[in-house]
Amino acid sequence: MSEKNVRRRHTRRAPAPYEDPMTETDISKAFAEHVPPLLNRGERVLLIIPDTTRTAPIAMLLGQLLPVLQDSGVSVRILVALGTHPPLSDEALRGLTGLDPQGDIPVLNHAWDDPGQLVELGELSAAEVEAASDGLMAQRVGLRLNRELPQADRILFLHPVFPHELVGFSGGAKYLFPGVSGPEMIEIVHWLGALRGSNQSIGRIDTPSRRVLIAAAAKLPFPMHSLSFVYHHGEITALEIGELTAAWERAARHAQQSHITYKPRSFQRVLSCCPAMYPDLWTGGKCVYKVAPVVADGGELIVYAPHVRCFSEVHQAVIEQLGYHVRDYFLAHMDRYAHLPKAVMAYAVIVKGDGTYTNGVETPRIRVSFASQIPRETCEAANIGYVDPATITPDDWRDREDEGVLFVERAGEMLYRLEGEG
Repeated sequence: MSEKNVRRRHTRRAPAPYEDPMTETDISKAFAEHVPPLLNRGERVLLIIPDTTRTAPIAMLLGQLLPVLQDSGVSVRILVALGTHPPLSDEALRGLTGLDPQGDIPVLNHAWDDPGQLVELGELSAAEVEAASDGLMAQRVGLRLNRELPQADRILFLHPVFPHELVGFSGGAKYLFPGVSGPEMIEIVHWLGALRGSNQSIGRIDTPSRRVLIAAAAKLPFPMHSLSFVYHHGEITALEIGELTAAWERAARHAQQSHITYKPRSFQRVLSCCPAMYPDLWTGGKCVYKVAPVVADGGELIVYAPHVRCFSEVHQAVIEQLGYHVRDYFLAHMDRYAHLPKAVMAYAVIVKGDGTYTNGVETPRIRVSFASQIPRETCEAANIGYVDPATITPDDWRDREDEGVLFVERAGEMLYRLEGEG
């Protein structure tokens, strides 16, 4: 690939769809050209990366990036942006990064629920939240983040960009909140996304939740840069390096071209297959959000996840108390649920999907069912459908789109949308 094409991925031009994949040599050259100008020798750099619930060749990228950072005379620590996901074992950290977590470049788990690991670095006022969210929410929120951040001179983010159910696209400031933050901003951003509605946010660059994230990031007192990439069919097709929000936005525009599949019709039945990288239906909920837009009103979406044993490895008890309901159900009964985390409530809302709650009757737009190891009685108690996974033969669902049946073999990262919907 020519040098001109390598440089083109770092310009502000509108992205072309399905660009040629970048080779490791291309990536190495891009890092060598664009990363050192961001740094000053002697700086302490904190590098924030995704966990294992994102498909991305992180170990390969680190293999290209770390020598550039070392040659630039900076020290490096790596922090995994877990959000509320469980911590990774040393073995999992090694598999993710290709590094010894206890080695010369430490690899650390974020701990969102450990106050001793968090420091407050500012706040958003209620008026600022209201302005950023188009009036959907007006609540003051403290900006508590992992204590590693203020100990660094510069923050770098290395992450993929995919459509996201609450903030439009993953990446950028989302790797701060909720990636390495405390529960306060997690609550705000998730519930705001639920109020807005997943179908009104997913795959869109400008959303109220994203504007809140950008406003919060602007309060932080250290320089931040993003190495945002698009990973499509096992290849990196775009790499954007620069200021946190600007680089993320350029990558998101690439992802709009490559990570949305348009269908000419809706489907009455959908089998959405949950990949093994999602160990529960908290992370595997993406198999609902990314596919629901093409399910017909009154249709059924089945999440086929025979390896999954629980709703959530972290939030199981809360989900069982909440159940899965449409947004307006929770709004009508907020006094009953006000003591429970709104971030988990938001998850329950966007899994259940759009719908109404009128005169005590809840009417979801579609039926969502789980085909997993979670027992029928547990699903029914949580107001979610159950299908015995032993009754499903995935091959029976293939090649039946003309019948109104859609098979999604590896769900969770590709957004499905009807033709004509922007």
